[in-house]
Amino acid sequence: MVAGSAVAVEPTGFGEVDSEDFDGHSKCANCHAIIRSQWEGSMHAYAYTDPLYQAELVMASEDTGGQTDEFCVRCHSPIGVMGGEIPPIDNSMASDVALEGVQCDFCHTVPEGDVGNGAFVSTPGEVKWGPHDDAPSAAHESEFNEFYTEAEYCGMCHNVNSPFNGLPLDDTYTSWSESQYAEDEVTCQDCHMTPGITQFEANPGRAASGASKRDHISIHEIVGGNVFMLEELSDGMYGEKAVETLQKAATLDVSVPEEAVPGDEVTIDVSITNSGAGHKLPTGITEVRQMWLEVSVTDAEGKMLYSSGQFDSEGTIEDAVIYHTVLADADGEITDKLWEAESIISDNRILPKETEVESHSFVMPEDAADPILVEAKLLYRSASQDMVDELFGEGTYDVPVIDMAKDYGSINGEADVPSNGTPGFTGLLLVISLVAAIGILRAKE
Repeated sequence: MVAGSAVAVEPTGFGEVDSEDFDGHSKCANCHAIIRSQWEGSMHAYAYTDPLYQAELVMASEDTGGQTDEFCVRCHSPIGVMGGEIPPIDNSMASDVALEGVQCDFCHTVPEGDVGNGAFVSTPGEVKWGPHDDAPSAAHESEFNEFYTEAEYCGMCHNVNSPFNGLPLDDTYTSWSESQYAEDEVTCQDCHMTPGITQFEANPGRAASGASKRDHISIHEIVGGNVFMLEELSDGMYGEKAVETLQKAATLDVSVPEEAVPGDEVTIDVSITNSGAGHKLPTGITEVRQMWLEVSVTDAEGKMLYSSGQFDSEGTIEDAVIYHTVLADADGEITDKLWEAESIISDNRILPKETEVESHSFVMPEDAADPILVEAKLLYRSASQDMVDELFGEGTYDVPVIDMAKDYGSINGEADVPSNGTPGFTGLLLVISLVAAIGILRAKE
C-alpha cells in the first residue's frame, strides 16, 4: 500500500484493462534510450520468457489443473494478466507488449499497491509516475510519486505467499523489513538501482535525451544473482553484472591453528557473513537455489588432505551445508514444487549483517608435507544441475557455479596461495614481496 495508508488497496484484476493502453518498450526508447538498453539486460525484461520460469509454469499448471496460471503470471507478465490475455499460458492470446514481461509502461503506471503476490494497481494512460518532481516531458505527463522511492514498491512482487495456504514462498521484502537496512532507511532501490550494488552510490546522468543532468538517475539493469539465465538469454552480455552482485553480497574468514603435528585433529572455522545483501542470503524462490561452502586442504605437494562441498560425478554437492529453504508437501515429504508446499522444514539462509560459522575438521596425516593450505570458497548456483536436466533434458544447459567469496589459511608455515586468490589476500602478499624487494635493492646500494 502507499506509505502511511492503513487501508488495503484493491489490485487491478484479470481483464480489467486493455493491453493496447500500454506502450511497448521501443516507444519509450525514443527518449529513454539508455534506460531502455539497461532494462533489456535485466531479469525484468526476461521475467516471462525465462525458460526456467516457463518450464516450471507449465509443470505447475499441469499439476494443479491451471489453478496457478494467473497467480504465477501476474508478476511475470502483469500486462498479460490485467489485459486478460494470459492465461492461457500457451500464449495464443498474448500480445507483444504482454510478452515484454515487467516493462517500462507497466512499472511507471502503478500509483499504489500492497506488499505481496502482485497486489498492484494499474492506471495506464498519459500520466507516468516516477521518483522526480521536476520531470516535464513533451511525450507524456510526468508526476512524482513517493511510492517509487520505497521498498514497498518492490515488495508488491518480491514477497510471495502460497495461493492455497498462505505459506511464505519468497520473503525478500519481509526479511528486508525486519533488518537493520529497513531501520536505517536503506531501500531496495539504493542497492539494486545504483552502481554501488550493495550500497547507495550516485549515478549522475540524464533520464531522457534533452533532459537536464541530475546527480542521480536510477539504473534499470536489475539482475539479482541470476547469472544462469542472463548468460543464456543475452549470449553472456549481462551475466557479468549478476556475478558482480553475488560477489559483493558476502565475505568469508578462515580461522586455522598456526601449527599441527601428525595425529592432531585440526579444526577449521569458516565464517560466512551476509555483508552486502539487505535480505536473506540467498533470497527469492530459494527451494531450488543453492549456496554452499567448498573447503579443501592440501599439503605442499598438492595432496588432498580434506575436502567438502565438491561435486560428485552426477553434479551433486557432497558433504556440505546448503543454504536454502526446504519445503514439504502434505505428506511431509520434501518437495521443490512450490504449489505442493504445505510447510517449511528448514530455512538456514543467512540474515542481513549476520554471520554463520561452519566448522570442519580432519586428522593431520603422518606424511603431510608442510606447509598446509586451507582454501574456502562460497559458491552459488541458481538451481541444481539435476533439476535443470530433468526439466530440459541432459546436456541442454550447464548451470554455472559462481565463486561468491574466497579466503585462505595456512598451517605449519606460509602456503602458496593460488594466483586467482581473493584480492585482499594476494594483495597483501604482493605488498610483502615489494617491501622485501625494496629492502634487497637498498642493501645492494
